[in-house]
Amino acid sequence: MFRNFLANSSAILLKKQSTLLSAATVIMFTVLISRVLGLMRDRLLAGFFSVDELGIYFAAFRLPNLLFELLVMGALATAFIPVFTKHLSQEGETRAFAIAAQIINLGFLTVIVLMLPLLIFTRPISYLLVPGFSESQRELMVSFTRIMLVGQLLPMVIGNFVTGILQSFQRFLLPALAPVVYNIGIILGILLFRSSLGLYSAVWGVALGAVFYLVIQLPLLFKLGYRHNWQLKLHEPGVRQVVKLMLPRTFGLAVSQIDTTVDLMLASYLGARSITIFNFAQHLQQLPIGLFGATFAQAALPTLSITGAKTDLVEFKKLFLASMHQILFFVLPASAMLIVLRTPIVRLVFGAARFDWDATVTTGQTLSFFAVSIFAQSLVQLYARGFYALLDTKTPVIIGIFSVVVNTVLSIVLVSILNWPVWSLAVSTSVASILNALLLLVFLYRKISGFDLKALIIPPFKMLIAACTTAVFLYVPMKLFDQLIFDTTRVLDLILLTTVAAISGLSVYIFLAWFLDIEEVATFFKLMQKFKRAPRMIFAEPETLVNDEHSQIP
Repeated sequence: MFRNFLANSSAILLKKQSTLLSAATVIMFTVLISRVLGLMRDRLLAGFFSVDELGIYFAAFRLPNLLFELLVMGALATAFIPVFTKHLSQEGETRAFAIAAQIINLGFLTVIVLMLPLLIFTRPISYLLVPGFSESQRELMVSFTRIMLVGQLLPMVIGNFVTGILQSFQRFLLPALAPVVYNIGIILGILLFRSSLGLYSAVWGVALGAVFYLVIQLPLLFKLGYRHNWQLKLHEPGVRQVVKLMLPRTFGLAVSQIDTTVDLMLASYLGARSITIFNFAQHLQQLPIGLFGATFAQAALPTLSITGAKTDLVEFKKLFLASMHQILFFVLPASAMLIVLRTPIVRLVFGAARFDWDATVTTGQTLSFFAVSIFAQSLVQLYARGFYALLDTKTPVIIGIFSVVVNTVLSIVLVSILNWPVWSLAVSTSVASILNALLLLVFLYRKISGFDLKALIIPPFKMLIAACTTAVFLYVPMKLFDQLIFDTTRVLDLILLTTVAAISGLSVYIFLAWFLDIEEVATFFKLMQKFKRAPRMIFAEPETLVNDEHSQIP
């Protein structure tokens, strides 16, 4: 059995995911593991450290995340994958790898150049980022930030470009496992060094996780034939095309970082605990977004790029609508669950002695306002990638800038003028996200001369009906059984109540999806079959695994 495990594990890790559902399944499964580990990480943080201490820890991510977003998120999905895929399909691996190496070199050099002044001026910058912090809180944040800049940034930047290469070869498993080992690194840091290093254990865990993130992907990269070359030719047409495409997106991301930074500044005035509450609520709402929104969007991008390069708009529209409907089918019931079951979920995930009841209630309120726009935040990832696949990076940037302005202005009004608590930042995020998604869809509709309106509107409308009914069947058992049957002051009873309510609501959703003839319910059952097959694929005889390839669900 152990021999089969090793042989089949190797085959699965190297396996190509050539269909949208196969790629999405791989990403979804590993994202689920990563998000669960992320919640375990947050539970450890909430259990070992105070809400105020954690506010300093989360604030320290702002500068490293800012640089990472600008350098990687501006280049990877926007420019690198479409350009690399184009050269791979038209000119072959050697040419594509040469361009990839030069882009990685350029990214590495840019990180070094930008990181040095940030390390020198971390302290004065922190005065701008967290004006509400005390001097001791700010000093601790400065120390955390410098460790993260050096230890996290370089491995993560290179690792994400490696992810782009592997995904272009339609190998999604190892790139999807990278965030899993990143969270494992943080968890190991907390568990091994908490007693000696305190909160620094989590900070050094971030650096350890970043190294894991890069290293786990390298064997498959070299297996595909990649050999790195340290040359950098800025006049290279492929490099210039990537830079040209990424500049508008980078500018848009720079504007969006203003909004994120304003949120941090406003939350710091509300106290360090508000930063923790905001981040914990955000982590919970990102579970369905990462699990379904980002999953289908990432899986669709290489194929969308290929159809876009071939100007095959019929196939492009078909794939785009299929991805959109699959995202909505999964995220709408997830939104209903997070809105209705917000307090039990927060208690189960973060319920620790050092995470008090007031923090629990406020986190639940913040989560519910985030959850209203989960569908929009998920679809934005697909809509933007639709433009990127057509080599149009300007339109989503302009729309993104407008939505960021709306978000920033609304946040300032709600917190500074109306004096609303931290959950108001989630309100402004949801309003801006829905506006962003709506405008992206309208402009994409015009760019590709429209979709079939019936195919565009009717399936989402059916899903909305099913999701609203689901919310009712989540709420009723929770209110009916709370205290009457389950004593929710006990952890076991709280788990049972949440499970009963969730099963009730999701069963109704699946039934209504079948009753209303929503095609995506078939995707759900196909995913279940794939997950069910996973253990057999790992432990079966290699010959059986090969034979199964011919009967695989497309």
